[in-house]
Amino acid sequence: MAIDRPNEPECPVGVENAKMGWGSDVVAEVIRRLDIPFIAMVPGASYRGFQDSLVNYLGNRDPQMLVCLHEEHCVAIAHGYAKVTDKPMAAAVHSNVGLMHATMAVFDAWCDRAPVMVLGATGPVDAAMRRPWIDWIHTSRDQAALVRDYVKWDDQPASPQAAIESVLRANRIMRRQPQGPVYIVLDVGIQEAKLDPVPIIPDVSRFNVEADPAPTAESVQAAISMLKKSKFPLIMAGRVSRGQEDWDRRVAFVEALGANVITNQRTAAAFPTHHPLHPNDLNYRTTANDNNLIQKADVILNLDWLDFGGTLQAAGGTDAKIISVSMDDLNSNGWSFDHHVLPAVDLPILTTPDSFVAAALPELPVGEKQSYNATPSAMPSGVGEIDLISLGTAVDAAIGERLSTYVRLPIGWPAPTIRICGPLDFIGNDGGAGVGSGPGMVVGSALALQGSGRLPVAIMGDGDFLMGASALWTAAHYGIPLLLIVNNNRSYGNDVGHQKTMAERRGRPVANKWIGQSLENPRVDIPALARSHGVLAGETVRDLKELQHALEAGIKAVEAGDCYVLDVETADDKVL
Repeated sequence: MAIDRPNEPECPVGVENAKMGWGSDVVAEVIRRLDIPFIAMVPGASYRGFQDSLVNYLGNRDPQMLVCLHEEHCVAIAHGYAKVTDKPMAAAVHSNVGLMHATMAVFDAWCDRAPVMVLGATGPVDAAMRRPWIDWIHTSRDQAALVRDYVKWDDQPASPQAAIESVLRANRIMRRQPQGPVYIVLDVGIQEAKLDPVPIIPDVSRFNVEADPAPTAESVQAAISMLKKSKFPLIMAGRVSRGQEDWDRRVAFVEALGANVITNQRTAAAFPTHHPLHPNDLNYRTTANDNNLIQKADVILNLDWLDFGGTLQAAGGTDAKIISVSMDDLNSNGWSFDHHVLPAVDLPILTTPDSFVAAALPELPVGEKQSYNATPSAMPSGVGEIDLISLGTAVDAAIGERLSTYVRLPIGWPAPTIRICGPLDFIGNDGGAGVGSGPGMVVGSALALQGSGRLPVAIMGDGDFLMGASALWTAAHYGIPLLLIVNNNRSYGNDVGHQKTMAERRGRPVANKWIGQSLENPRVDIPALARSHGVLAGETVRDLKELQHALEAGIKAVEAGDCYVLDVETADDKVL
């Protein structure tokens, strides 16, 4: 996908003939040569030298700076961009205090296997160079210790020459499968050191990441033999690429086998939801119907399913032969137990799902092409309270035949309203499963989709929105189109459900489930909050009869190039 540049209100002057002269110029130059188009940032004194290099040496292009209002948004925007493109973006965060703000987003990127180059700073490490007080408290002996458990690699180079290798190595590591974030600490003293001599930057093409490892011919043949002999093969499609060619091969592979497929809302689109061989709805958690397919299967092909072992366990186990295609064990890091249950596997294949499919497809007979285009829902009619089903149906009807991308869906989103026909139709949820990442992540995804002809649509809970609403300022500032619909139930709805479960389990009053979860008294004026950050917002929708017009107005605004927030009040969890 070609990169479409957002509006550029920060255009430096007098930089046409800038020469490399300072330590931070070296880092900026290497990043440019690595073809990283954007760097999201919150200004910080610890990397004032690096910021000067981005502006007055590079001219704020390649990478272009995207100013944010919170460090978590910086990394979340880069994460959202990577989820769409399968390519890295950079983020810069202030020394330790900024990094502490950003840690949740770094963890999200780790769990999602998203390539994000996080640049931090510290120091000066040389105590003789420090200003009183501030440079002492913002200098760390081991700053990367804050995030080391959820980055693939970190470094703190001790010279501009060492910084060249550091950035090149970080680039290789974050792009190598399984992908993930990296963290480089830039000492202030090194950033602000005058170059003498100016180091030679090598040809970065000689440091490209190697191709994904191909499966062995023996493993491919063994897998095909098992699948061909199977009477009830099942494919569990998880973390796969966003590429159209990979998608087409995946569909052809399934059709050649005649295997059933299940997918999941936790990960991005992996297979068309309305294909005859995708018999079940796309849900956040596996359903009884999914478990039935798992129980029925005699061979299961795991295409990097998220917590494959745990899913089999929750289904009651299986007697099926297991083929597992994944490289995730190579990112082994035990801090968060993010590798989940260890499954028993009959044929492990260490490659990416799409590399395996590409190798296996030529060995199979061509299957029967099957139609899987789904028609949009009819707009719901009537008046009264809006529930998730009516909201989901209305959004699908309003989108209609437009080329669109769901860049965010909340937990519990009604599966029957989701139409996925291509790899960019749904980007998936964030891997860390926290609250507050949504706004930043969808801004990054919308940035990546800009100029693609796709309508970016995000639906998120009010809790998620309110934690991260200031990310919208970046969308407004750079003219990034996005339709963001707030599912406003005036509560932390997911935890209302948990309190209901606890009360039922302990024989206590269920009626109290809303206490400690309510976001009322006072209610936040979400449209006013959105407008205060420079984006357009319609009036709060409280009745079904208003919903169609409100959605049409929002879509029209986004197609005109605006970021638009629509606040929709849905059923109050106190009475559900």
